[in-house]
Amino acid sequence: MEEPEVSTGSTTDPVVEPVETSVETPVLVRGVSWGADGPSLSLITDDADTRLPLSAGQWLRFRVESGAGVPVRFCLGYSTVQGPVDSQHFACPTKSAAERGFQCGPCFGRDDFRFMHDFHRSGIAPPGLKAYLAQPHWLYIATFADGTTKVGTASDRSKWSRLAEQGALVARYVARARDGSVVRHLEDAVSANLPPTQFVRGAAKFAALLNPRPPLHLEQTNKAMADVVRDFVAGQPLDGFETVEEQWERKPFSEAVALPGRRTAYPQPLESGGHGLRLDSLLGGYALVAVDDADTAFLADLSALKGRRIAFGDYSTDVPALQESLF
Repeated sequence: MEEPEVSTGSTTDPVVEPVETSVETPVLVRGVSWGADGPSLSLITDDADTRLPLSAGQWLRFRVESGAGVPVRFCLGYSTVQGPVDSQHFACPTKSAAERGFQCGPCFGRDDFRFMHDFHRSGIAPPGLKAYLAQPHWLYIATFADGTTKVGTASDRSKWSRLAEQGALVARYVARARDGSVVRHLEDAVSANLPPTQFVRGAAKFAALLNPRPPLHLEQTNKAMADVVRDFVAGQPLDGFETVEEQWERKPFSEAVALPGRRTAYPQPLESGGHGLRLDSLLGGYALVAVDDADTAFLADLSALKGRRIAFGDYSTDVPALQESLF
């Protein structure tokens, strides 16, 4: 199972309008989140969590803090859970470096979601997380740009956004379980007996999007595996679920990234330096972008900004001379 299927942006987070990106104030990036209104860049300021809505044609101009004394990644803090749809995020009180994943040791120890991965076996979790896991959950089959297919789970709250944030191109829900424990037992049974994995590395998703397989191939791959998984779970000696046939629908903003087309990897590492990106299409955290004075479509992995401090301002991407010769 991948990271807990809780969005990086709370439904109660204040929204920062794009005009605010002209202010040179460092913010910490939590990642790209997707909701009913579309994608956002989830940020942590000195005062609160906030979100920058993302849309087609929008320019992101920023610099990334790096160098001596700056951690590779900052801790993103911790979350507490109060119930099925209520959670609260807290920034790291000491603004420490991340030690494991995207958290320092003390924040990991405070995080309610640390119990999620083993709850279906141990039954141990704080009351709020137990209430969250008691809501209906979905078992899905997702297919990525190279045809790799994984099995995964999503809560009722995150049914659509979970797949959007993972960067799936095609996906189907194959079962609806009464709670998170039942669905995790189904997920483990599928991954132990059938080809779908529970995890696909972000680097592999990015590489595949440089040359996506044709849509028909991905659709057929996903449907065939979903049919196999659905038949398999139907025979499991486990109560508390029913099989379903329902297709996930991605947003139009993701179409250009998902479809085959000419693009090349973004020419600069997003872990440092200044950047100027025009967002043309976004799938999960993978963006088809343009840069100043260049005609090439670039694929950039915005998830590389997670855990890094950035400041918005009048920045642009320095395109290497070798790359310029290709235009």
